[in-house]
Amino acid sequence: MDAEKLSNKLTDWVKNKVTEAGCKGAVMGLSGGIDSAVVGTLCIKVLPKNTLGLIMPCHSNIKDKEHAELLANKFNIPTKTVVLDDIYDAYLKILPDFKPDAALTQLAQANLKARLRMITLYYTANQLKYMVIGSGNRSELTVGYFTKHGDAGVDILPLGNLVKKEVRELARFLKIPQEIIDKAPSAGLWAGQTDEGEMGFTYEALDNYILTGKAPEELKKRIEQMHASAAHKCATPPLPDF
Repeated sequence: MDAEKLSNKLTDWVKNKVTEAGCKGAVMGLSGGIDSAVVGTLCIKVLPKNTLGLIMPCHSNIKDKEHAELLANKFNIPTKTVVLDDIYDAYLKILPDFKPDAALTQLAQANLKARLRMITLYYTANQLKYMVIGSGNRSELTVGYFTKHGDAGVDILPLGNLVKKEVRELARFLKIPQEIIDKAPSAGLWAGQTDEGEMGFTYEALDNYILTGKAPEELKKRIEQMHASAAHKCATPPLPDF
């Protein structure tokens, strides 16, 4: 992969998409992770006066905020911090509790965090006439590892054609702080949560399957099942065919 060529093509693409939409700039969530770090760095390169990163902790690990600020300081990305703890807690107090199994409750509460962040991004984008830039990558999109109308609720996905290892290569070229590149990928949805732990396989194995079609039979079956189950998350709502 020619990281320099890819970086230039992506920055041009982002700028063109923002211009085509009649927007003035770009806003994205800075989570402290590698994907949002790459997106933020690409945007500030091409929209230096019209890029804004939102740091949106919601009962989050303090390290995530520190990493987001580390990135912003290194690349001079303007940021605003919106702490969502109280609004999240208030929502849980008024929402009906159907008391399903604990895993479903945990997932519903985690998705609520992602959707509160989406609302915050679009409120900001509407005020500034900015475009919401997402950080989802090809690996996540393949298995549906994102929240519908949450972190998937964006206008464009610059990294959508890149598997995770390609995002890491691009991050190294862009000189993203090494501690962000090396940290275990996590959506920060609950204490100790990691992407790979939740998916049940590594990004390395997933990327290899996406790029080569090769994987142990059980892993291949699991990935294909996740892909099929997530198809609705990647499509517009279906309409009747009559």
